[in-house]
Amino acid sequence: MGNEDRQQSGPLSRRAFVKAAAAVSLAGATPALTSRLYAAGSDGLKVGLVGCGGRGTGATTQALMGVDKSVKLWAMADLFHDKLEASYDMLSKGAEARYDRVAFGGLADQMEVPEQRRFIGFDAYQKLLASGIDLVILATPPHFRAEHFEAAVRAGKHVFMEKPVAVDPAGIRRIIAAAKTAEQKGLSVVAGTQRRHQLHYIEIIRRIHEGAIGEILAAQCYWNGAGGSLRSPKPAEMSDMEWQCRRWDYYCWIGGDHIVEQHVHNLDIINWALRAHPVQCMGMGGRAVREGGNIWDHFAVEFEYPGGIRVLSMCRQIPGCSNRVSERIVGTKGVAYIDGATGFIEGEHPYDGPASPNPYVQEHIDLIKSIREGAALNEGMQVAESTMAAIIGRMSAYTGRALKWDWAMNASKLDLSPPKYEFGDLPVAPVAIPGKTPLI
Repeated sequence: MGNEDRQQSGPLSRRAFVKAAAAVSLAGATPALTSRLYAAGSDGLKVGLVGCGGRGTGATTQALMGVDKSVKLWAMADLFHDKLEASYDMLSKGAEARYDRVAFGGLADQMEVPEQRRFIGFDAYQKLLASGIDLVILATPPHFRAEHFEAAVRAGKHVFMEKPVAVDPAGIRRIIAAAKTAEQKGLSVVAGTQRRHQLHYIEIIRRIHEGAIGEILAAQCYWNGAGGSLRSPKPAEMSDMEWQCRRWDYYCWIGGDHIVEQHVHNLDIINWALRAHPVQCMGMGGRAVREGGNIWDHFAVEFEYPGGIRVLSMCRQIPGCSNRVSERIVGTKGVAYIDGATGFIEGEHPYDGPASPNPYVQEHIDLIKSIREGAALNEGMQVAESTMAAIIGRMSAYTGRALKWDWAMNASKLDLSPPKYEFGDLPVAPVAIPGKTPLI
């Protein structure tokens, strides 16, 4: 089984890929795992990782380090053998700190991932879900999230899934349906919108909801930072599909563009503060300096929320410019400002936010606690709506058209899926041109 499982899988048609999870032996009719009592230090939790890149590896360190040593990595899956092995090596030996993880000295004593539980290929997630895991970390490029989440829920697995959770309305509809099924099954689902688990965010949003800034009038959110270009050419021996999967963040069909992949964090905070999703939007932007791929490097979108509240959204990935990553919410009695490190309220009820524990770790602590206590935590709907807000902002900017939420959610036929899942030809879609790119 070992060598066969580590080979690249054969080609899958798009239809076969969408339906593939149904063929896995998944015990979907069995009671949810929350019926079990996971006593800390005794009854262990087996974790599977799908998507062994930097974020998936980081999320796994946080799941293993966050609670106790009874949480073990049991299986790993990736499209590429080299990615999986690099992740396994890092988890075993440790690594230096980076923006989303602390330095760690190696977690080999919490890893039981023999060769036969290291799966490679487009169907690797199916084999991982059937390997005996309790909790799956879904951290592949965003395009694949809906298929993997559906399969995990069908399998009765608890889920940590990275944001964003889709790249188009078709994917969002699948995420919402699967999130509802997860709720019915009593499964815990936590998303990688880690600010929802960060102390000063939680406290300031609570105060906003209790009226600390009065009636909300408007808001602004930003992810303006540096970004790069895809200047290296595709190796001659590499297929289009492999190249785009390896450099996924430069291609809209698989990554969603940076307004979806990155700025979703800020839009999630706005949805949270306003306790709603936008009802319509108008966006603009373009590609000023970026090379390679087909995504833009800047967006500006005005979202309208219920009650006529207008939100200015800005995101940019251009080096050498002023940076800003934060949210600002304006009310009749004050203003709230929040970013990843600090937060405060100015006005009638001032507040300075306290230092927060590492939210990347805290979200896994909260997830595992919910599993062990049998108190399901389900963030599927909220991350779907935040992702959809980013998607409609991109759709509006790409096409130059104002856009209503209800139309995009219920009538849009936009589905960026490739015609088939195999390592072969995959022409790159042209860079969007407002006024010419159709609204689908």
